[in-house]
Amino acid sequence: MTVSILGTTYTIKYVKYDEEEAFARRNIDGFCNVCTKEIVLCDMHTYKGWEYEDDQTVLAAEKQTLRHEIVHAFFGESGLVQNCLQYDGSWPENEELVDWLAWQGPKLYEAWKEAGAL
Repeated sequence: MTVSILGTTYTIKYVKYDEEEAFARRNIDGFCNVCTKEIVLCDMHTYKGWEYEDDQTVLAAEKQTLRHEIVHAFFGESGLVQNCLQYDGSWPENEELVDWLAWQGPKLYEAWKEAGAL
């Protein structure tokens, strides 16, 4: 699967937990690599502790992680990660900010649509 991020094609891959060492090493369930133009997501059925979660919960978690990594890709393709002022890491790499956008993005879209702002 692919997605266009500001005109750049990113490949989206779902892999099993044990097939990607970064999941355990970094204690994550997905990541965006702006150098290789890839978004790698964990098949949450294989993530440690998630083996018995129901399909609806797993799907919701995977969609949330995908939105989160897409936000990282947009920041990366905008040049914001590499070129912003850094003290303790750049603001576009701030996981709290990225999570906020990923969680609230669908609500923002709906509000813009309802208001005729699209």
